[in-house]
Amino acid sequence: MGKEQRDLSKETAPEMSGRLKKLDMKQMEGIVRDNSNSITIQDTDGNILLVMMGLKVGNLVGENVKDLYLRDIYDWSPSLKCVETRSIVSGIVSTKFGPKQIVTSIPVLDTKGDVKLVVNTAIDKDLVDRYMAGWQDDQVEHEDFIKATIEFLSETNLPQRKIIAESQQMKQLFATAKIIAKTESTVILKGESGTGKEVVARYIHENSLCGGGPFIPVNCAAIPYQLLESEFFGYVRGAFTGANSQGKPGLFEIADKGTIFLDEIAELPLEMQSKLLRVLETGEIKRVGSTSITHVHVRLIAATNKNLQEMIQEKTFRSDLYYRLNVIPINLPPLRERQEDIVVFAHHFLKEINNKYGMQKSLSARTMQTLLSYPWPGNVRELRNVVERITITSLSDMLDFDSSFLEDSYSIPTSRPEEVAAPPQTEQWSGALKNVLKKVEEEYIKQVLEECNGHVGEAARKLGIHRSMLYRKTKKASTPEDVEK
Repeated sequence: MGKEQRDLSKETAPEMSGRLKKLDMKQMEGIVRDNSNSITIQDTDGNILLVMMGLKVGNLVGENVKDLYLRDIYDWSPSLKCVETRSIVSGIVSTKFGPKQIVTSIPVLDTKGDVKLVVNTAIDKDLVDRYMAGWQDDQVEHEDFIKATIEFLSETNLPQRKIIAESQQMKQLFATAKIIAKTESTVILKGESGTGKEVVARYIHENSLCGGGPFIPVNCAAIPYQLLESEFFGYVRGAFTGANSQGKPGLFEIADKGTIFLDEIAELPLEMQSKLLRVLETGEIKRVGSTSITHVHVRLIAATNKNLQEMIQEKTFRSDLYYRLNVIPINLPPLRERQEDIVVFAHHFLKEINNKYGMQKSLSARTMQTLLSYPWPGNVRELRNVVERITITSLSDMLDFDSSFLEDSYSIPTSRPEEVAAPPQTEQWSGALKNVLKKVEEEYIKQVLEECNGHVGEAARKLGIHRSMLYRKTKKASTPEDVEK
């Protein structure tokens, strides 16, 4: 390619002219005529020397731009401004022949720095407007897609949104939440982890004036420090290395006319706390890398499991932000203080799991007593996990376990020791593996038969074997001499 360019540069004008004569001039005229852009060259006095123009404005060669301006052909002349300033001038020019043009005038300087010629290029402004409109449509479509995606992802936990409140504390809490939902006041939810703060936040949103808008839950502790500002407020294209080429709306933009739920708000760094405070006070956000301000109308609900007043004393949380958030505080009691809810939650979760896996399991009286006696440091979240674990791992339809099944790191209160059964003794086996497995099989078959009151057909279904095989196994049942407990 470079060699070809060097060879062409050595050609004489007649040789180059010979090459041009081979072009189809009618085709060339058509290209120029149908092109939306135009190029004109003029001298410093404003005389037009050459015109390559697709716009049908007539033959302007020999005309003077000063005369054209005086005859109202153009409303102003970037080329005259270019000669005057000896610099590139761009702007929108209106003509009497048709649409507006975006004109750029470029000076050609001699060795002394004086203007010798001016080259003007023009493009139809309507084309640029249509392009920009299409680009903006793409932007809107892109932002709508992001918004719809986040709204969809925020609704993935729908089964847990059912309000369960049997205790008097929670009934009163939801009654209060329904009243304050009709206001636009900021709410802060306080309570231990797993007490259901997001459930209460959703309840407030769904009963609020902006209930038809998006609900955007945000875990402040899950966003890296470096990305907090761009995630909260968005960014324009090219704002930083690795940024989306189309830019990205922030969570506050996405939550516009809806609710944003900031969970674990105590994890926000001080710098971000001040920016959040400004949004709460003015409703104004500015994308990273942008100079324009956007107004949003968002209901804010915050949540924390930490003591913010202590953090204020430690200077890790801003007092002005705390008082701005603490307009309506709601304290969620831990699960151990509302035992009525333990019972109803346990049955609710068990019903969900039974429906999901096609089971028909139930909780024994001893199991319920164990659940009521446990302190539940993980609250409702931990209770659900425990119910799911015992339901899936139990071989019996009657879920029967005691405190030994729960985590060892939390002891059971001893106020009612007579009601808490001692953990069963673990059996120790010895002997060949084949004989041990046979003995375990025999004892399990015996257990299932007792649970089924001797009904062989029902026991066979639970064991997953044919009843004839169950008959054979029960007839062969014996204890090998080399198996000892």
